[in-house]
Amino acid sequence: MMVLLVISVAITAFIFGALIVLWLGAQEPIDVRLMEVAARQPLGDTTITAPSPAGFAVIAAGITRSPLRPIRDLITSNDEDLTYRLGLAGFRKPEHVEIYAAAKMLLPVAAIALASFVGDNILPVALIGAALGFFAPDLVVTQLVARRREIVRTALPDAVDLLVICMEAGLGIDQALVRVGEEVRLTCPVLADELQIINREQRAGKPRLDAWRSMAERVDLDFVRQFVGMLVQTERFGTPISSALGQFADSLRSRRMQAAEEIAAKAGIKLLFPLVIFIFPSIFVVLLGPAILNIAKALNDFLK
Repeated sequence: MMVLLVISVAITAFIFGALIVLWLGAQEPIDVRLMEVAARQPLGDTTITAPSPAGFAVIAAGITRSPLRPIRDLITSNDEDLTYRLGLAGFRKPEHVEIYAAAKMLLPVAAIALASFVGDNILPVALIGAALGFFAPDLVVTQLVARRREIVRTALPDAVDLLVICMEAGLGIDQALVRVGEEVRLTCPVLADELQIINREQRAGKPRLDAWRSMAERVDLDFVRQFVGMLVQTERFGTPISSALGQFADSLRSRRMQAAEEIAAKAGIKLLFPLVIFIFPSIFVVLLGPAILNIAKALNDFLK
């Protein structure tokens, strides 16, 4: 027990010391901004520099670098798969991978350090906390991916309707996608960002069909794949896009109605268990309680 306490205190001191060193070594935002203004390039220089990560990203990058680099490589194992998973959740910057790896490295250690303050059963609490801390980033990413997909699935029918209106008004498919992205930005920023990425990729020289397929891979949703497949087929065979979009919008609307009807049909079955477990016993007590008391009183009087 004493050995575990000493180890936990040492780990806690190491974590706090590392965080203090990294925090002191990091530059203040005001100093960083002043340095950017002082080192601003002249107008004639067209060199593009990538923005440097700041804040927690700098701390995470410092934690995951040597001598903890082997642990970071063991945790992430495959940066491409991890980058794709984080991209599905909406985190597409390079420093997001380092933040994820730092979270998986620090949360188990923090859980073990907190377990040292438990009076009894330190070892089981430390093991459970370390396991939860290790798998917590995966659970958070999974929930964010599901939430992002649900947001896109909900907003796609309305976006397709707007796209049909824009196409019938005379806009081309590219201009219509840009216009729809501007219109749905307030209601669904996620879908607006995806449409903006398509526009940027096409401006950068990427073929239209490849840009649409990239959107389907980024979102990884059946509705989006069907939408992109429909656009690819109309582009390849030269069929009218507006009519195809109208039929696709009708199918999405009917699917959404069927999904709502399915949820409404399940509501009665879901309400059955709370009724039986919580409400019916109370009703029986209220209705049968006085009758049972009267019968018991009558039996007592009869036996006397």
